[in-house]
Amino acid sequence: MQFNLPVLLRWGDSPGLRLGDFAEPRVEIRIRHPAAVPALLSPSLESLGEAYVEGHIDLTGSVQDLMAVAWRLAQAGEHPPHRAEGAVARLVQRIAHATHHTKEADREAIHYHYDVSNAFYAEWLDPAMVYSCAYFARGDESLAQAQIKKIDHILTKLRLAPGQRLLDIGCGWGALVMRAATHFGARCVGITLSQNQYELARERVREAGLQDRVEIRLQDYRELHESFERITSVGMFEHVGLRHLADYFRSIHQLLAPDGWALNHGITSTDAHNGETGWGGGRFIDRYVFPQGELPHIGTVLTTLQEGGLEAVDVEGLRRHYARTLQLWSESFEARTERIKRLVDEKRWRIWRVYLVGSQWAFEHDQVSLYQVLCRRAGQPAQGLPWSRDWMYGRG
Repeated sequence: MQFNLPVLLRWGDSPGLRLGDFAEPRVEIRIRHPAAVPALLSPSLESLGEAYVEGHIDLTGSVQDLMAVAWRLAQAGEHPPHRAEGAVARLVQRIAHATHHTKEADREAIHYHYDVSNAFYAEWLDPAMVYSCAYFARGDESLAQAQIKKIDHILTKLRLAPGQRLLDIGCGWGALVMRAATHFGARCVGITLSQNQYELARERVREAGLQDRVEIRLQDYRELHESFERITSVGMFEHVGLRHLADYFRSIHQLLAPDGWALNHGITSTDAHNGETGWGGGRFIDRYVFPQGELPHIGTVLTTLQEGGLEAVDVEGLRRHYARTLQLWSESFEARTERIKRLVDEKRWRIWRVYLVGSQWAFEHDQVSLYQVLCRRAGQPAQGLPWSRDWMYGRG
């Protein structure tokens, strides 16, 4: 491997090995355990991430510099740039995931990721604790402002009207349903599989005096048998699994009133064959962050959405918006390091530290993307469709 990186590699009391030409290193990698050596000899984002979160190496430098160096090392290693390590590997991965997406397995995966603690998430999210891509109309908004704009952008796209019944699948800590009730006059049901989210969302609804307009349930979307005029799903379908996407959209079709509208907001793969992010990044996330998570390409989203009986009316890509969101999350996480370390152990802190900045890098470099897809039941007359997108942006 050929490097020219501002990196100093150290072990024990050695003066260190320079990996490039520089006056002062921007990153220092200190080997703490022999298990780190294979990761450094054949680096990938998975092996480097594992060495870091397991404590086999320590890293010094800004988190942005650390991530840039990790990607350069992984690229210099002989690893394919996409999860396209062959059709057989993709097939094996899909079979493994397909057999695990039971209701019980999905609940366990959600518990692992979301039930760290409410206090942990509150340290680095915005005050409303919106854990999904924000929307920056100009790019200079604060995180809190951009998250409100995201919710309003979604509800405006749906043309949510007073008195309509709205279902939010994967409601998080309740920010969307509470704003839908207070600012759009909707009657809302929010469902989650996270016990922590359920309890805090219910508490927030009570404190806001919205019990008559907002109901929070600890429930799987596959257990619902009701009708809603509007449905939102924000940052949830990544947990569904590729083989279950058509069934997921079919469930939305069944829950949606005949003249209703739904919006799916979710992370997508940029690999046309639905492969994971490159250089081992996807494997690291599957192992340490999102067990059983799978990202479909936007083409797969639209195909399975149609198979599920829905018509895509509008598709909007928000990749730049998520890169900015993750940058702000990462900066907040770094600024509150000492407080966060009092809430979680060292390993959990390391996992989330590299996950946030690594995801930012992935969105910035077109490794992953994010789309909002506005849809309705398929097969309806064209007269029910709007002429333009003006209503989405306050122009009519």
